[in-house]
Amino acid sequence: MRQYSADLTPPWKKPKPVPEVAAEPGLVVEEPGTGFCGAVIRCEAGTVTLEDRFGKHRVFPMEPRGFLLEGRVVTLVRPAPGGPTRPTRTASGSVAVPGARARVARAGRIYVEGRHDAELVEKVWGDDLRIEGVVVEYLEGVDDLPSIVTEFAPGPDARLGVLVDHLVPGSKEWRIAQSVTSEHALVVGHPYIDIWEAVKPSSLGIGSWPRIPRGQDWKTGVCRALGWPDNTGAAWQRILSGVHSYKDLEPELLGRVEELIDFVTAP
Repeated sequence: MRQYSADLTPPWKKPKPVPEVAAEPGLVVEEPGTGFCGAVIRCEAGTVTLEDRFGKHRVFPMEPRGFLLEGRVVTLVRPAPGGPTRPTRTASGSVAVPGARARVARAGRIYVEGRHDAELVEKVWGDDLRIEGVVVEYLEGVDDLPSIVTEFAPGPDARLGVLVDHLVPGSKEWRIAQSVTSEHALVVGHPYIDIWEAVKPSSLGIGSWPRIPRGQDWKTGVCRALGWPDNTGAAWQRILSGVHSYKDLEPELLGRVEELIDFVTAP
């Protein structure tokens, strides 16, 4: 006598098995029913909480075949106790995307005044810029900014963002920035004399940035006032080593860099 399986579903109608993926913090998935895409921030009691790039949270049940990972259907499962964890944030505070490849560089660019500016932007926003495909270059000053913008020839598919030091009304930098009128170029700046001053003193273990008399080289004056050797290169490396994330920078710089990234990457 033949024995038949209790499951009479034809093989071709049975759903194909899908991979099970541990819902580690930082894993970016999409819930196909709503289209919500975000990074895992926690999983508990059969649910997973996702956070999108705007900081919005949504809670979803961890159902079989319930999510998309890089376009493929997966089943999320709770991570094993004591399993590896992933960073959920980049140094800029954005949601981290583990394993993401750098995007091919855009035609648009962000220009900053000098090497120190570029190094600081790279340290805090480097992960975001690689994912967005944005290249940062430095100008070595803004005196020739109008001609540089003209030569770059910004357009709808090649926007140009410029970050300027000491951009306060009435300053030389302010007048130069005002002369850039292209709708596809955005010039913004922070109020500090140099990018050094955009680093919070508390992150460097100092009470405040010293006031340097006009006519004296500002960086050299800072080194002397703080009792550091007269070596601005070494001083900058000391400052840069004190920066670990956006929390070590002043809000006046943070907002301007985020504004430039949004401008250059806008559709």
